[in-house]
Amino acid sequence: MRRQNVRTLSLVVCTFTYLLIGAAVFDALESEEERNRDESIQEIRQALKWKYNISEYEYRVLETVIIERQPHKAGQQWKFAGALYFVTVVVAMIGYGHSTPATVAGKAFCIMYAVVGIPIGMIMFQSIGERLNKFTSIVIKKIKKTIGIANTDATDVNQLFVTGTLSSMIIAIGAAVFSHYEGWSYIDSYYYCFITLTTIGFGDFVALQKDSALTTKPGYVALSLVFILFGLTVVAASINLLVLRFMTINTADVKAGDYEMQDASRSVVTLDGELLAINGKLLAGTGEMPGIVAEGMGSYSSIATVCSCTCYPRSHHYSPTDSRHRYIMSPSRLSHLLVEPTCGSKVAPHNSDAFPPLLHDSFMVANYLKTKRTSV
Repeated sequence: MRRQNVRTLSLVVCTFTYLLIGAAVFDALESEEERNRDESIQEIRQALKWKYNISEYEYRVLETVIIERQPHKAGQQWKFAGALYFVTVVVAMIGYGHSTPATVAGKAFCIMYAVVGIPIGMIMFQSIGERLNKFTSIVIKKIKKTIGIANTDATDVNQLFVTGTLSSMIIAIGAAVFSHYEGWSYIDSYYYCFITLTTIGFGDFVALQKDSALTTKPGYVALSLVFILFGLTVVAASINLLVLRFMTINTADVKAGDYEMQDASRSVVTLDGELLAINGKLLAGTGEMPGIVAEGMGSYSSIATVCSCTCYPRSHHYSPTDSRHRYIMSPSRLSHLLVEPTCGSKVAPHNSDAFPPLLHDSFMVANYLKTKRTSV
């Protein structure tokens, strides 16, 4: 199996294993808490219905009104500031779900807008990420040159370290800012920033959703948009490096596979319309091979293949009775390889019992063919 196929299969297995591990961990951490919360909500629900003497239908109406009212705490979601925040979330593929189009025309336009906007956003983020990587490589080279390091090249590891550090700093600073404006705990703010910049966008924490922030705090709106766009750019730079690194390894494996195929093709030659494998030298043995007699010939010596290079292990002698090798080992198939020895007697005729020597190397095969074709 080729190396890139092994890598792909390994990635699939590792991904599914990682998913199973994550599911098991979240099951252990969250399932009990979920059950307790559900029981508490049911108790409070029954207590409210009994205290205020309301029916199930009236309770559901109140529940719907409260849920629908939640997004309006931020002010008007579809005025220009809120719409700008919405389209930024769409193009960045975050998808909080805090506000969604309600009209048919709005839903249709959202589809068309996303089809065009998402590729544009991805290309922009990747392009800026590449420029950022180029800038960091220049900075790394200058720093290495300043401190006297002989090798001043900016490696992928160096750039990943820089962009990873910058991403961590942006998340940490953003968490402090959102904790101040939203009143969240620092860990909740950090969680929100990470979920946002990785474009997961659960929507359990969404900025600008209270105290009419969309209409009364334009500076905070601008800060939130800058955080999303700049943070996604830095994260895209890190992802770009990882993707390029993987593609480089994969390309190297593809080239190595092509070289292996070329080497394998060199081990097969065509002789007078017949294919002959020449992985090693063809040697004339001394033992007789009874039971296999060619047309117009007697018995002949056994034939063995021995690798003539150091890259492959020494191959085993094939059994003369193995039907898979009779085609190659048949004297009638190899009769055109018979040559006259440089000294001694001439080659024995076809009806002789003695099997003459064979060509010993692929280079001799090539020279023999060249000589034969020239003479013809």
